[in-house]
Amino acid sequence: MIDPRARRYLKNLRVERDNEALYVRLAAVASDARLARAYRRIAAGERANAAFWESRIAALGAKVPPSRPRARVRMLGALAKWFGTGFVMPTVVRLEHADHLETPVDRAGHRDHFVADAARAVRVHRHPAAGGNTLRASVLGANDGLVSNVSLVMGMAGAATGNHAVLLAGLAGLVAGSCSMALGEWLSVNSSREFYQAQITERAERLAVAPEEGVRRIAGIYRDKGLEHAKAKHLAEHLAETPRTALDTVVREDLGIDPSELGGSAWSAAVSSFCFFAFGAIFPVAPYFFLGGRVAMVASMGTTFLGLCLIAVGTSLFTGRGLAFSIARQFAITAVAAAITFVVGHLLGGVIS
Repeated sequence: MIDPRARRYLKNLRVERDNEALYVRLAAVASDARLARAYRRIAAGERANAAFWESRIAALGAKVPPSRPRARVRMLGALAKWFGTGFVMPTVVRLEHADHLETPVDRAGHRDHFVADAARAVRVHRHPAAGGNTLRASVLGANDGLVSNVSLVMGMAGAATGNHAVLLAGLAGLVAGSCSMALGEWLSVNSSREFYQAQITERAERLAVAPEEGVRRIAGIYRDKGLEHAKAKHLAEHLAETPRTALDTVVREDLGIDPSELGGSAWSAAVSSFCFFAFGAIFPVAPYFFLGGRVAMVASMGTTFLGLCLIAVGTSLFTGRGLAFSIARQFAITAVAAAITFVVGHLLGGVIS
């Protein structure tokens, strides 16, 4: 029987090795030399952590396994190479925090430094065509499209309607859902921008009317960060000499946003939502272009499962869960939704006919 401690240590070792491999890959593809150095420092810390767990495992008399980075590490490395490290950094931060809950003992003590380096990487090296949460939003949009449209297609198939009716309903669901998602995302981003703009305007007016209050607020921010009272006041007075810098500091600390971005482009978010919803929604519909009857329905189930697997790969990237678990969960949720709509469609089809 495996010692419970050895099992826990092996899990910690796997996390540290995965993190090391990921940061080595990020350092290799980073275009900014400063960020590359930061990634290499973090990788070195992870290597030290991994060596610590290796020694603990060996001390228990258990075998230390060879290092094999998991699929999510390879996938994140590939995405960083194609789209830039800023594209994957929010996902890396989420995974790091999730791993921290699993591996609370950190011998090297690098994790506090990681948070600052990672946050700086997200701000400084953001990919211009994708916001920090583009990967997550894309996966969720594709998942919504697939689940909603397979439910619609199965409901129509359960009602025993003709193949053309099923295809028409599926395409109508794809277009309607994509437009709805795009409009909703456009309104969401614009509403967010308007809200933050109003907040920024209010703070700008307050700083203009009472600059001394702004100095006290900024000094308090830096005291909370650990700076001595006199130094914090001196720094705040220096920043207050440039109103734009003072406003930028207050907005970043109070609202937690970058004033130059305010949530990104509403049109980019709308187009992205439309495309990814349509991508997910096409899987259950595609077989009905070429097949009919039960063959088309079975083929639709097969293409839907393929789509679920692709979406599960993306889901596992930002949740940190295993690929098999992600596929099983996606399949269970989609199967329940499709089964319910198929039964309801069958019953309603019988009643209406």
